[in-house]
Amino acid sequence: MNTLRNALAFSLALLLGGCLVGPDYHRPPVPTPSQYKELPGWTVAAPAADQPKGDWWTVFNDPLLDELEPTVSVSNQTVRQDYANYQEALAEVQVARSALFPTVGVTGTVTKQHAASGLNTPGFGGTLTAGSLEGNVAWAPDLWGAVRRNIESSKATAQASAATLANATLSEQTALATAVIELRVTDANIDLLTQTVAAFKEFLRVVSAQGIAGTTPPSDVITARTQLENTQSSLIALGVSRAQFAHAIAVLVGKNPEDLDIAYSTKVPTLPTVPVAVPSTLLQRRPDIAIAERQMAAANAQIGVAVAAYYPNLSLSAAGGFSQSPLAGLLHAANHVWSLGANATENLFQGGLTRAQVAAAKATYEGTVANYRGTVLKALQNVEDDLAGIRILAEQDEVLQSAVRDATRGTEIAFNEYKAGTVDYTTAATAQATQLSIQETALNVEQQRLLDAVSLIGDLGGGWSASELQNP
Repeated sequence: MNTLRNALAFSLALLLGGCLVGPDYHRPPVPTPSQYKELPGWTVAAPAADQPKGDWWTVFNDPLLDELEPTVSVSNQTVRQDYANYQEALAEVQVARSALFPTVGVTGTVTKQHAASGLNTPGFGGTLTAGSLEGNVAWAPDLWGAVRRNIESSKATAQASAATLANATLSEQTALATAVIELRVTDANIDLLTQTVAAFKEFLRVVSAQGIAGTTPPSDVITARTQLENTQSSLIALGVSRAQFAHAIAVLVGKNPEDLDIAYSTKVPTLPTVPVAVPSTLLQRRPDIAIAERQMAAANAQIGVAVAAYYPNLSLSAAGGFSQSPLAGLLHAANHVWSLGANATENLFQGGLTRAQVAAAKATYEGTVANYRGTVLKALQNVEDDLAGIRILAEQDEVLQSAVRDATRGTEIAFNEYKAGTVDYTTAATAQATQLSIQETALNVEQQRLLDAVSLIGDLGGGWSASELQNP
């Protein structure tokens, strides 16, 4: 046993004295502007506490969102798949780490041998039982850091997988918020068309009465009826969109479409004010950027793994035990056997294999650097697009609200003038169609403003931070 302990101590000393070949990882710089181009006039996040946290959807003040969003992280099947991938990545870290330690085994054998009696060997014959019991240790010290670099790579890959899980969760959460908003706006559109149908029925009643009295031509009655029926058709068609949005919501929370009933509601979610920090915070708050950054770290570590192939490999082994024939007295000190071994290998010629592997690892790393910088640029573009959309649509909404008021008043005047006989029904019908068109446009703009707010929160990271990535 002293021999085994000495061998382990020697190997440990070699391991601790070993070096790490290959480059140490440093995050490459990426230029970020001091502020967003679209930021002037926007709400700037001063303290980080003002930024949306995990339950970011609560800013929309919608009970359905508050009820369903928490279930995405546990019931959504895309998120569950990425969670399984993350668990696999954590296991791979343990697999890589196991290479640091020696393998210890024990072997026992028992052999029975029968020999026939010989004429010239009196007394020789019968059954002979032999046995052995041996423990063995084998270790390949990580002299050049190949194993430690591989562990480093596996850890970074696991962290990238954790960020992928966060990114998938955020993506599915924003998809759910989008579907809920579209459902709510569809309900609001149904309410608008229901009111319009009621108004057109009243118009048709008035026109029909005048037609019976002979004060208006039959064509006006036909026009009024056609307008009503066309609006009723549009109202019915909205049922298809509503059903599809409801089905999408069910699937996003891991339910069968028929298992989720969503009550009709005309209340559209509240448009929130989203605080925006400086662009550099995206490097910490966007999980997709964290994925790209951790992939860089993993690729950098693989360069060290490739470089280690230039150096010789050393493996140590030790064994100790007992062997006896016959079996009786196996564990007696006189039957003790032991062995020590060391093996060193170095490749003298491989036709440039190691050099090519190092070059490939470096090229892979450079590719991840380009991907990282491209991901940052895309993130900046996403936020700028969101800010521009919200700013411009706010201006459009202001104009449209005034247009809705004017169109509503114009419809009232035109219909009163028609009843007074000062204008024909075409003028009144045109005013009615214009009012409905403007109201639908205003509702669509309101929807897009809400969707841009969801997109902005998602593009800002949804309250996630890279500090949540634990060391596996």
